[in-house]
Amino acid sequence: MHAKWAFVLLALVFALGFVFFGVGSGSTGISDALQNAFNFGGSGGTSISKLESKVAKQPKSAQAWRDLATAYEQKQRTQDAVNALERYTALRPKDQGALAELAAQYGTLATNYANDYTNAQAQAAVVASPSSAFAPPSTTPLGKAFNTAGALQDPIAAAVATLASTAQTTAYTNYQQAQQNAENTYRKLAALSPNDATTQIQLGQAAQAAGDSATAIAAFERFLKLAPSDPLAPRVKQALKSLKAQAAPTTSKSKRG
Repeated sequence: MHAKWAFVLLALVFALGFVFFGVGSGSTGISDALQNAFNFGGSGGTSISKLESKVAKQPKSAQAWRDLATAYEQKQRTQDAVNALERYTALRPKDQGALAELAAQYGTLATNYANDYTNAQAQAAVVASPSSAFAPPSTTPLGKAFNTAGALQDPIAAAVATLASTAQTTAYTNYQQAQQNAENTYRKLAALSPNDATTQIQLGQAAQAAGDSATAIAAFERFLKLAPSDPLAPRVKQALKSLKAQAAPTTSKSKRG
């Protein structure tokens, strides 16, 4: 479990490394995509409560959902923004700006869940560590029992460990789902703009973070065909090499089977 999570974090770090660079060779640039994610709509100073009331009365109004998403994002209510954008894109499935925005919000959720996992780990360590300081000397019969697995358990430490395990599992599951949602959204964008290099690299990084190596490889290879001279090309080639190396053992096993 820990090894798998470490791999996911490495994938996330690699993916986030692209955020600060634009993709050239005809692409609109990742920075432009991110800018579009936070500068859109026209909700102005309208309160969230009024916008929520509006979508309740007009659930099929695409603009109402768009404005509500804007308001949620301004308040950093990421999950609510995602919900509103999902409703909007269901009504306007070809709005590429909104899809890019939704994918970015999924990425924010994934980062939040990664932080939740790390925090749960750290909290468990801080709370559980004092138990060892108050344990009886290991040379005494009680101390030997205390340090023998299954013989005597500290109920507080056991409870904390259980809670930490549950929190970590929940965070990991939520992380995976957010990354998969981001990948699926970038798939839609790629279908709408198959020759956009930015979309391909975003799809590749989302797929890699989601553990979908096949899609990541295909997207990165597509990116290199569309933008072979892009400054990010060397980094993408390194990612491809790593992904293919990881996929090789699995392919070999399937052939032997």
